[in-house]
Amino acid sequence: MKNKKKSSGNMGVYRRLFSYTKPYRGRFVFAIIFILMAAVANSLAPLFMGNATNSLAAIFTGEKAGMSFLRFLLMMGLAYGMNALFSYIGTWLIVSVTENTIFDLRKSIESKLSRLPLNYYDTNAYGDILSRVTNDVDTVSNSLQQSIYQVLNAVFTIVIVVSIMVSISGLLAVIGLAVVPVALYIASKIARKSQQKFNVQQQKTGELNGFVEEYYGGHNVVTVFGKEEQVIENFELTNQELHDASRDGQFLAGTLTPIMQNMTNLGYALVCFAGALLAILGGLSIGMIQSFTQYLRQFSQPLTQVMQITNIIQSTASSSARIFEFLDEKEEVSDADNDKFPAQLKGQVEFDHIKFGYLPHRTLIHDLDITIGAGEKTAIVGPTGAGKSTLVNLIMRFYDVKGGAIRIDGVDIRDMKRSRLREIFGMVLQDTWLYNGTIMENIRYGKLDATDEEVIEAAKKARADAFIRTLPGGYNFVLQEGASNIAQGQRQLITIARAMLSDPPIFILDEATSSVDTRTEVLIQTAMAEMMKGRTSFVIAHRLSTIKDSENILYMQDGDILEVGNHETLMAKDGLYAKLYNSQFADNNG
Repeated sequence: MKNKKKSSGNMGVYRRLFSYTKPYRGRFVFAIIFILMAAVANSLAPLFMGNATNSLAAIFTGEKAGMSFLRFLLMMGLAYGMNALFSYIGTWLIVSVTENTIFDLRKSIESKLSRLPLNYYDTNAYGDILSRVTNDVDTVSNSLQQSIYQVLNAVFTIVIVVSIMVSISGLLAVIGLAVVPVALYIASKIARKSQQKFNVQQQKTGELNGFVEEYYGGHNVVTVFGKEEQVIENFELTNQELHDASRDGQFLAGTLTPIMQNMTNLGYALVCFAGALLAILGGLSIGMIQSFTQYLRQFSQPLTQVMQITNIIQSTASSSARIFEFLDEKEEVSDADNDKFPAQLKGQVEFDHIKFGYLPHRTLIHDLDITIGAGEKTAIVGPTGAGKSTLVNLIMRFYDVKGGAIRIDGVDIRDMKRSRLREIFGMVLQDTWLYNGTIMENIRYGKLDATDEEVIEAAKKARADAFIRTLPGGYNFVLQEGASNIAQGQRQLITIARAMLSDPPIFILDEATSSVDTRTEVLIQTAMAEMMKGRTSFVIAHRLSTIKDSENILYMQDGDILEVGNHETLMAKDGLYAKLYNSQFADNNG
């Protein structure tokens, strides 16, 4: 996918990601409070341990310190217990906030999918889109649950522990923490390098998903042309690039933990040596030295944890950037504020000097100017790439014209809400779309409140009832994904039945009978002729014998209408249409 916007940096990505937590700020604040209290409780325990050690030492010197020893032990146990309780509550609240945040993020993505123009889907690989709305969201979800608690706990622990360490011994604190800036500097350099690798990893994951989706869908064609080895080579190349980026990123991120551990171990050894000298000189008690070394461990532990989840945090940044890049894609032009609709829907369609091109520098339709009367059947014919399907896309407002206007019963379709506009049309495409569900459910998709009897009647009119009843379960037969468990011609019949059930004022048929046999085609044509009586219809056809009864035949070439008329007048004209028709007739009899 094209990077249309440059990343504003990880901080900008995280600020935007955490903006989704706004409705749950109350829970998030309580989570922070409980995590803070857990860190305080955990940080007090070593102090109580050191005092208990001093009390125990006093007992051996003959002092009466038994009650103090027991009291400090009890306080230490209570601190650890409170830490466990507060950690549990804080974790539960964090999980609640993150799950709700991801739920809202997925809703934003789903809403965005419905607002994107058709051009977006035409110019981006489905696999990469799928990777953004599934893999990237899952990465963000998993990492937020793991990292938020650890980062907050690390920050609170470091602040509290450093404060206590300084209060015990400023000298030991300076010695123990002297190695931290060096470790953090090295870690930041490594993290920057690994972030670049993780960005590549997420990009290659999307490319690999797109590759698999594309070639899986065309597996039969790949097999027929014997291109399996070439496909495998292309897959292995992309897979290797993903492997290399993942390996390098994980390796670099993995070096952070041992670096931090070794640096903190160096500080720990220096503190032990300096602490021993202070104890010998009487400057610090054994118990406080013990507490200090425990605090040094507590200080290094959250730093190590943060380093361990650095790769997760970096993956989150990469995935979030891809998600927000998707959410920032240009949407369809908004519907007009003042929605207009024909006072009386008759079905007249006017193309008023329209101009259109998919690309700014390439105009496909130059100056189309024609009016289709209400109730007329209009056939659109011409060579491949003439602009026939483009005309249909413009009528449905999948794309907006670059000049001129399209009007239905005098109302510019740009002044109508898209949802109301598209309710006017019933559409049957050459490429069938059926979802995983029963045949009854798929036909009812054309009219969700239709009764079973209405569904069956539509299937009969589409000549689909006969084959449906031969299937196990009949209308309750469950179609697999893509309806791969029935024949292509049968899929076409079901989509035709669905369009008939919707009973729209205007029909659009794009090679609707291309996948059925000649006998079934004749039956469907008869049924559709009955359905189209009194309704405006646009029929894109390559078999010209099926559109001879059309009131209007538009011969298109290079985006322009070169001939208009009915079959008889165009044949008498002996122009482009007549040559095309005669060539088909000759082919059929050759």
